[in-house]
Amino acid sequence: MGGHHAASGAAAWVAVASTGPYTLGWYPLDPTGILIGGMATAGTALVCDWDHRSSTVAHSLPPLSNAIARGIENASGGHRQGTHSILGAAVFVFLAVLASRFQLETPWGLLSVGAGLLCMFLINIAAKALKLFPKAGFLSNWIFALVMAGLVTVYAPDQWTWLPMSMLIGVVVHIVGDLITTGGVPLLWPLVVRPPRLLRKIPLLRNVWRPNGALSLPLLGRAGSKREWLVLIPVSAYAMVGLTMAGWSIAQSHWTRMADAAVAWTRLWF
Repeated sequence: MGGHHAASGAAAWVAVASTGPYTLGWYPLDPTGILIGGMATAGTALVCDWDHRSSTVAHSLPPLSNAIARGIENASGGHRQGTHSILGAAVFVFLAVLASRFQLETPWGLLSVGAGLLCMFLINIAAKALKLFPKAGFLSNWIFALVMAGLVTVYAPDQWTWLPMSMLIGVVVHIVGDLITTGGVPLLWPLVVRPPRLLRKIPLLRNVWRPNGALSLPLLGRAGSKREWLVLIPVSAYAMVGLTMAGWSIAQSHWTRMADAAVAWTRLWF
């Protein structure tokens, strides 16, 4: 489900980018990078479903996003086809690299315009999928995304690699999430390798290597099952705690700076 994909993406980012307890710290970033990257990765974990006209991504910026969804659906062969493969993941990461490298030199310094625009879109769909704002919060989602994207544009020019990393983590988490449901994913698309007829008669193998060539490890059953909800509750809590701690650290840092500035100003005048 869309909200579960987003929560999984955010949780994976916290695990990879944070150096706190119960994290991996493979790509360590400061609290700002953890918070903004977590929201962006919640969005990248949804882009694979841009091949479906009813997905959160397809309805993010109508009518443009709907038209793009139809184009992707036709180009990728339908839902859970090309965008859910190794090739599809590589294409998404390549697009993130291109966006990250689009920078402009301005009187205010170097600005990551491409990363900012992409993050605005990603964070908007993440906010919608995670229901951060009320149902009628279309404007709230975009304002929140615009603020986050502004921070990316101004503060991330020298760290362009984090956005492709976010895209890679998000699409991998999405594909793995669909892999462990009954539908499975065509990892080798556009190659379709179907199981031999004899193997299709073996119940266990038939569920893993499906007749349409898709691979599946149906640990969670159907999408939206009770098992999926049970697994995603702790995953969502992990993501929430990680992002909240990053936000708290940012707030403390800014509060300390403001307090120091106030003390310095007081000493100057008194």
